[in-house]
Amino acid sequence: MEVQVETLVTHTDPRGAVWEPVAGDALADKHNCHVVITQPGGIRGNHSHQVGTETTTQAGPALVKYRDETGTHTIDIPEGEVVRFIFPPGCPHAFANNGSVPNVLVALNTRAFDPKDPDVYPETLIEA
Repeated sequence: MEVQVETLVTHTDPRGAVWEPVAGDALADKHNCHVVITQPGGIRGNHSHQVGTETTTQAGPALVKYRDETGTHTIDIPEGEVVRFIFPPGCPHAFANNGSVPNVLVALNTRAFDPKDPDVYPETLIEA
């Protein structure tokens, strides 16, 4: 399956930014949610899920790399922009903070996290 990619509407003011990671009707099948703050130079992901579909919203600055049935793709997200990705099972993905400030990623998965069977399969797309 192909990855879905969508730039989100982000509301900003002097306090910061707000965005909706998923629409309300898309919450029903999600069984895991986690928030990740990545420092400049940090790399996250570099894995795939064989069972769960993962929806992520990545706030820039970030470099996102993923592979789906159409090939390997690289997306550069500038600071202040937020992009939503829907990664189907078997689609490796990785996130790097390529800026000078921390960034935020919000991820939701259709599969609950089980430390005995995590459904996380390492695959390096972004080298350290």
